[in-house]
Amino acid sequence: MTEIFPRTAKLPAAIAELAEVIEADGGAALASYQEPVGGHWQIFALLPIGKVEPTPFQRDLSPAHMKRLVEVMKRLDRYTEPIVAVRQDGQYWTPNGNHRRAAADKLGAKMIPAIVIPETDVAYQILALNTEKTHNLKDKALEVIRMYRARMEQRPKAIEKDFAFEFERAHFITLGLLYDKKPRFSGGAYAPILSRVDNFINRPMREAMEERIERAAQVERADDLLNEIVAKAKKRGLAHPYLKNFVVARCNPLTRARKTVPACKTALSSLCKALEEFDPARINFAQVRSAAQIAAASSQAASE
Repeated sequence: MTEIFPRTAKLPAAIAELAEVIEADGGAALASYQEPVGGHWQIFALLPIGKVEPTPFQRDLSPAHMKRLVEVMKRLDRYTEPIVAVRQDGQYWTPNGNHRRAAADKLGAKMIPAIVIPETDVAYQILALNTEKTHNLKDKALEVIRMYRARMEQRPKAIEKDFAFEFERAHFITLGLLYDKKPRFSGGAYAPILSRVDNFINRPMREAMEERIERAAQVERADDLLNEIVAKAKKRGLAHPYLKNFVVARCNPLTRARKTVPACKTALSSLCKALEEFDPARINFAQVRSAAQIAAASSQAASE
């Protein structure tokens, strides 16, 4: 194995051991080196593709993205971008590169180039960086709740707040519980409220999960009320993709909360109360259409 590092640096024992394991697994440890930002040791290797798998908590493969990657690889007739991997339980987890792995596997590749990192925890941190393909809200929430459960199993006494970097936003945890239970859940309608009031909990993860379940139950109650409103509106002939978002925005308890934001439980209770009192007869199509156009314009401006 080639060693690439400053002449004064010493190859860590953990890297030498990892290189031996890679070779024993049927791979090839091509070079060990210190990456240029933090100086952390890593190995550039060829791994047997059959030993590489996604982390168990990340989102599912996107068929459309997979198809596009396969087409590009076929056109180039070569593989150009190494995946990132950590060794775990005799396999190699890839937190960044699962679509590339699957595409290469589909094309019959037996080996795959990889940057192998010795610290397993980096797998969680890389997922938080969202480096391969833009997540939608559902993908991100499901990924976060899977990471949460894995971390809770590994370190049940660890404080939820300490994983803020990995989970990125607290409301992804709450929404993840709901998406896991109801795949067609309309999380986007509640994200603007939750992003302001759903904070990380400064308690051990098993205790924090109990509160997470309570928060998710409040959101689910709000969603049941919202679905009743939408059903009544549809009976009046009013149907629009933005209708749920429109009603939640009208019932948003934070509209006037400028300086002091209420606690999550209080805000969600207020939302439920407002939904219970909401009169579907007050909705007209022009209002919903106008609100949808404004929201679309704001989203477009934010992405530019």
